[in-house]
Amino acid sequence: MSSEKIKIGILGATGIVGQNYINLLVGHPWFEIIDVAASPRSAGKSYAEAVKGKWQMSIEIPEKIRGLIVRDVQDFASLKSNISFVFSAMDLPKKEETKAIEFKYAEKGIPVISNSSANRWTPDVPMIIPEINHNHLDIISIQQKNRGFSQGFVTVKPNCSIQSYMTPIYALEQKGYKIEKMIVTTLQAVSGAGYPGVPSLDIVDNIVPYIGGEEEKSEQEPLKILGKVGEKGIINDDSIKISATCTRVPVSDGHTACVNIKFKNKIPSKEDIIKIWSEFKSIPQELDLPFAPIQPIIYLENVDRPQPNKDRDNDKGMAVTIGRLRKDNVFDYKFVALSHNTIRGAAGGAILNAELLKTKGYLN
Repeated sequence: MSSEKIKIGILGATGIVGQNYINLLVGHPWFEIIDVAASPRSAGKSYAEAVKGKWQMSIEIPEKIRGLIVRDVQDFASLKSNISFVFSAMDLPKKEETKAIEFKYAEKGIPVISNSSANRWTPDVPMIIPEINHNHLDIISIQQKNRGFSQGFVTVKPNCSIQSYMTPIYALEQKGYKIEKMIVTTLQAVSGAGYPGVPSLDIVDNIVPYIGGEEEKSEQEPLKILGKVGEKGIINDDSIKISATCTRVPVSDGHTACVNIKFKNKIPSKEDIIKIWSEFKSIPQELDLPFAPIQPIIYLENVDRPQPNKDRDNDKGMAVTIGRLRKDNVFDYKFVALSHNTIRGAAGGAILNAELLKTKGYLN
């Protein structure tokens, strides 16, 4: 790895996810932010001025970022020539607009590592959880051929709500224990709604049993993640039936999922499942990527864990923490899982994707 850091940009840098990228990338050993882009109303201002009164991170705005002049996200003429790639934290009112802008960057030779949902269901765009479907990076060459891109491409990370249970499910399937059915009930933190997010009078002393679009994402995105690379794009895995209920709860950070699973054929013992989870490692751990959790799945024996305010920050906020594995009277097993939605589920997950892409030779 070269000692000189790779120059990068952030699209949607003034929003809460963009701020999280800046927060997490401070001191990153490989990447250096030199470009921040946002909407026309922020363009032309210093970054500190553009986020005045809106900066939500626990640290001060990094000195190197404060004075950067915000670029209009659609101003390609001002894009610095030495940028290697961009993180996309854009969330425009129409998903087609976000999709079009991301592909415009790719067309201009700039790889886009996106947090947006706009391109998650584009067949030739890989939706990556590095511990699970790192081989889906093979679709990048197909995307470039399909769209006439040279160096550019678009990759995405999946929805934050599925991060807490997809890696544990994959670990079991990898060992030959195929899942047939799942029922998932999520208890999602208010930070997942962005800023200012859910009105206080709606969430204090309350649970909101509806998050628009979240249940569809929770039921459908795992099928693409577990799919395989085809000639024209990702072919979804339709072997698992998932039923999801997604709720918003008065927790600041950390998405919890209560999961019931039914196996297709073989049923492992409880001890086997815990052993599989505890021993699970994958490509990010083998490559020792900076943002990779040392132990991707942490199982806690305590009967009252995991809990968001005690366990969401496990291993840099990048690990999945599980507890309460037990027999289920309807399906085979049930358990409770937790992941940090604004780290593993958002900016941190995308940074890990970038580290994987760099190590595999997709980023210069």
